[in-house]
Amino acid sequence: MKNRKKTGLTTKIFIGLLAGAATGILLHYAVPESVIRDEFLIGGIFYVIGNGFLRLMQMLVVPLVFCSLVCGSMAMGDTKKLGTIGVKTLFFYLFTTALAITAAILVANVINPGVGLDMSSIERSEVAIAGKVSLPDTLLNIIPTNPLGALASGDMLPIILFALIVGIILAKLGESVETVGNFFSQFNDVMMEMTTMVMKLAPYGVFCLIAKTFSGIGFDAFLPLLKYMAGVLLALAVQCLVVYMVMLKGFTGLSPFLFIRKFLPVMGFAFSTATSNATIPLSIDTLHQKMGVSKRISSFTIPLGATINMDGTAIMQGVAVVFAAQAFGISLSAADYMTVILTATLASIGTAGVPGVGLITLSMVFTSVGLPVEAIALIMGIDRILDMCRTAVNVTGDAVCTTIVACQEKAVKKEVFLNPEAGKQAN
Repeated sequence: MKNRKKTGLTTKIFIGLLAGAATGILLHYAVPESVIRDEFLIGGIFYVIGNGFLRLMQMLVVPLVFCSLVCGSMAMGDTKKLGTIGVKTLFFYLFTTALAITAAILVANVINPGVGLDMSSIERSEVAIAGKVSLPDTLLNIIPTNPLGALASGDMLPIILFALIVGIILAKLGESVETVGNFFSQFNDVMMEMTTMVMKLAPYGVFCLIAKTFSGIGFDAFLPLLKYMAGVLLALAVQCLVVYMVMLKGFTGLSPFLFIRKFLPVMGFAFSTATSNATIPLSIDTLHQKMGVSKRISSFTIPLGATINMDGTAIMQGVAVVFAAQAFGISLSAADYMTVILTATLASIGTAGVPGVGLITLSMVFTSVGLPVEAIALIMGIDRILDMCRTAVNVTGDAVCTTIVACQEKAVKKEVFLNPEAGKQAN
């Protein structure tokens, strides 16, 4: 009995989601209105614990993203010796992330996942909604006039830019600023540990948030949630099977079908483990053994992609933004969508491989365009299920980028790629 398997966080969050939905529906349909139900239970316990968890997630956003970005850009600065390879790889990752969230927003606006879900009766947290800003001003506002003020107010785009600049300068100065670099690295470790601690409370926070929400709207939330899942899965499929494969064929001339066939075991492993970091050795080995990609290239691009290439997370954020806006009846302008694209793309650089970080940065994206963070509660449990699909897409994007860059550097043995039996001897 000592070897009994421990219940994972994903399972606990899903149990919290189901239990919260069942409790909320029971309160909505079976328990009559009373002071105990409305004020003590729904407006008291559920409200305090649920919103307390949301506040803990929001508490993490600024220091987590800032430290992750400083450390990430420091690491990228060390790769200057790779010259054009580093530039091409970074551009590819950021470009595909921007494409991913744009496609997600378009798909979500076709499916309309939040239409039919009336969240107007749900009490919202205090979120300052800024006035509508023109696109030129949105771009200018990325440059902070007061970085400390941006950190204090949680203005994320200026924070992201400032963190990137700090990290690049620290990498450039090297050993002369080793103490400062070590401080950010160690503080980043502290934030990772804090994130892990906060996420351990997620099942309880999700239970209370979902129970409170369903106690007010009953069964009305199920269809929009299914539409949200369909929107995320469709956008992931478009990114993986259309965008990546068109780019692979266009830049290399290699067969997308053969690529998918050879890389499918890695995608399956990524799906089952839901972690990009765990697939790094398998990805490098598969690209080398089955596709003839030089390890000199893949040993740089694959780990970098596991750190900064979060197309799947960006897709989830794009669909979630449309879902929340429709559910709460908030109209988003073209400038708002541009802000979402820029924020999610740049934030992907600082998205660490810790469960729940994507949802924490989602609260940052919501706040940047004035959306209530309560909508995160509805999708959190489902998002944990979709996380496996997102990981498979992220890993595939890393491999496609690696193959494209390697082809341009003439570091791919095409006879190995074209050989259906290549790599099987090593298995």
